Amino acid sequence: MPMLRRTNVLLLSATLMTAGGATAAQAQSSRTGATSAGSTTTTAAKAVKRAGKNKAIAKSMVTKRGWTVAQFRCLAKLWTRESGWNHRAANGSSGAYGIPQALPGHKMATKGRDWRTNPRTQIAWGLSYIKQRYGTPCRAWGHFQSHHWY
Repeated sequence: MPMLRRTNVLLLSATLMTAGGATAAQAQSSRTGATSAGSTTTTAAKAVKRAGKNKAIAKSMVTKRGWTVAQFRCLAKLWTRESGWNHRAANGSSGAYGIPQALPGHKMATKGRDWRTNPRTQIAWGLSYIKQRYGTPCRAWGHFQSHHWY
């Protein structure tokens, strides 16, 4: 049985990596107790679909801010590394939460009381944070590349 469990995590991890660069640890934390390869694949497919929807929301919001496609690409790289676009991503050691990995997560309440569950609220907060602190997503991505945080 342990081998099957490991296979499920590796399958989920590989699927998430293909979809957006989630780490194996994120893949394991995203796992919802599936007991067979088929149900893990379903879980992974849902995670990929959810990440795609969250990216589409962000792309629209980035465009509305007047930022370019290049800026969206930087944002996509940044948040893929941070959360894999999972709006329920939680870092147990630091307390960071959500798509932008806000630290502490409750900071996102400034954009809505639904910050724990609504990707749109998290994205709105994250874009405001990036604008205020770095000016653009590409500058935030540059900072992340050199410091491994933003």
